Amino acid sequence: MKAAILREPAALRWYGPAVLYAVGGYAFGIAGLFSSDWIVNAGATLLLAHAMIIAAYLIHECGHNLVFKRQRDNTRLGRFMSWICGAAYGTYEDMRYKHFRHHVDNDDVVWFEYEEWFDKHPGVLRLTRALEWFYIPAHDLIMHFIMMFTSFVIPERRDQRLRNVTVIAIRFGIFLTVAVLFPKAALLYVIAYLLMMHVLRFMDALQHDYPYNATLFEIGNAPHKGDAEWEQEHTFSVPHSLRHSWLNLLTLNFGYHNAHHYDMNVPFYRLPELHEELTGNDPGRVIPLTAQLELYHRNRVLRVCNPQPDNYPKGADYLATARTGRGPIGGNAASFLTSF
Repeated sequence: MKAAILREPAALRWYGPAVLYAVGGYAFGIAGLFSSDWIVNAGATLLLAHAMIIAAYLIHECGHNLVFKRQRDNTRLGRFMSWICGAAYGTYEDMRYKHFRHHVDNDDVVWFEYEEWFDKHPGVLRLTRALEWFYIPAHDLIMHFIMMFTSFVIPERRDQRLRNVTVIAIRFGIFLTVAVLFPKAALLYVIAYLLMMHVLRFMDALQHDYPYNATLFEIGNAPHKGDAEWEQEHTFSVPHSLRHSWLNLLTLNFGYHNAHHYDMNVPFYRLPELHEELTGNDPGRVIPLTAQLELYHRNRVLRVCNPQPDNYPKGADYLATARTGRGPIGGNAASFLTSF
């Protein structure tokens, strides 16, 4: 990446290693899955999972046009990263549009009303909850399965069918070939992918107390659109550590979520500075990692279908109760990688 085409000079120092890590980690991780040494297999699986996580967060950075000056360059990189983290079935542009609606509308804007769908398929709900109890991210797998066939499921995306089929043929053709010839490598890839899903939704689970609204293909009906004060009150930061801020680079500082929503034009490497400016690094303004882990574990089944009662904590109450580790259930399956 040449500094002249980057959005700001410091970008090369940060995005260069991030892109190299995502690509190199993916390549070396895949290669390590074929080793006969189980220690190498284990390390490669973790490396592959983390490379895909970084690729996913690079899509987020590209979606906000934070890497390059020109949107088309961000689009190219975002599309490439979507192949690495398995999100290429839907288009990068659709992912970007849905995520921007989230920011602009101050809402969890969706097309698929999964609570209603689960009500109609109680057997699937029971199975999903059973799998989630065993830490298999079944809810997210449903969402990603829909994403794979998005042009056949969502009427507004029928014009993407040729592209959709092409991506399925390429990715599944490669995967099935590996599964037949090297079943262990295929299994380890699946494990790495599930680990990526866990990390992405762990980061997403507590960042907002928004309900979801099926307004993806509608404009309007966004009561909090443009209300920056409400947005901050209902957005929550989930850093891995304030004392050891470098740990947050493991997820490209995505835990500094209030800072990101305060100014979505700030690249990931300047979010800690903005967070400190907004909060003075006050520990009371974030949900600590121990509480995040407790809530993620305790509510792993409840999050699957979670209609919020009227007395569900909101705003400051949400933050206060979440900090105890015994508070909100949190959201589920709201990844920016799913475009519906």
